[in-house]
Amino acid sequence: MKRQTPTIIGTSAPLIAALDHISRLASIDRPALIVGERGTGKELAAERLHYLSPRWDQTLTKVNCGAITETLLESELFGHEAGAFTGANKQHAGRFELTDGGTLFLDELATMSTRLQEKLLRVIEYGEFERVGGQRTLHVDVRIVAATNADLPALADRGVFRWDLLDRLSFDVVHLPPLRDRELDLQELAQHFSVRMCTELGWSYFPGFTPAAIACLQGHHWPGNIRELKNVVERSLFRAQNPEDPINDIIIDPFHDNAAGRVIPVDSSAQLGDGHDTARDITHGFTRDKNRDTHHGKTYDNESASSKVARSGNRGWPISLKSRLQEEERRWLAAALEESGQRQNDAASLLGLSYHQMRALVRKHQLHTRPRRREQ
Repeated sequence: MKRQTPTIIGTSAPLIAALDHISRLASIDRPALIVGERGTGKELAAERLHYLSPRWDQTLTKVNCGAITETLLESELFGHEAGAFTGANKQHAGRFELTDGGTLFLDELATMSTRLQEKLLRVIEYGEFERVGGQRTLHVDVRIVAATNADLPALADRGVFRWDLLDRLSFDVVHLPPLRDRELDLQELAQHFSVRMCTELGWSYFPGFTPAAIACLQGHHWPGNIRELKNVVERSLFRAQNPEDPINDIIIDPFHDNAAGRVIPVDSSAQLGDGHDTARDITHGFTRDKNRDTHHGKTYDNESASSKVARSGNRGWPISLKSRLQEEERRWLAAALEESGQRQNDAASLLGLSYHQMRALVRKHQLHTRPRRREQ
């Protein structure tokens, strides 16, 4: 029975374009190069290319070039004869021999030494090589699919990577889009990883994400791409207190102790002269009391919504909590931008956000981040 093509989740335009490229490239028996940032799914793309190719029923072998030292990598790829080096007590068949007729996937190709690059080039060009310590030439029929997150042309310009090998490998190059360019796929991927994690945790069903959690996921830049998203989702479910409540706290950074992965250090011992309880943000210089925040002389209303309602005696139920939270979020964003002179990076620091989270929130609330030109 033909093995099922590996599933790659998503329907965004950049991903569909990459998958279509892989499908067309699979039928051409040539070397292929897959490039993309870490965590974008290069190994899954290589599997898809193999199982859509005429070699689908032959061996697919995977080697991470960055995880093996040069000496061991040479033996792993090309094999060795007995006595070739200390500890080589018997003949060893390398991955090229074992993959004859199939596909060899070389991940992190940029870490390979130039000496091994030369041997790899010979296999690609002539289909022949010798085992380490051997003299007999062996012939194989192997399709090479390589992957990297490095800029190979730049490395070739510096003499770190061989141009002739790059020319042979880049018959065609598949570019995998980063997760930040696949906004339509984010929730589908998060849902997929959540359902799998629920099974592992023994939950009967996945309760879903709250709007706040989805906003947090959408506001993150995802430098680690899909691998990072998977870890974040699984971690957030693992830390959830009640498996029946929708997931609200997204644990992006496990080295911090709060849900959004951000910490605002405070000195809880600080006191105002009038006796009000306060806390001063050591990093950004905010002084807080129970009803207002002061930053370098500017005061912002900080009285809680419940306090305001209690004072007025008018709760006005029902309310739209989502709208109220968005209004509050927009108010703090605008205040931080005003304080920082409309510089997003500085405003992000004031709010304990990353630059990319700040950009996403500015777009979300359609805020102006540069002073308008004065009328002449």
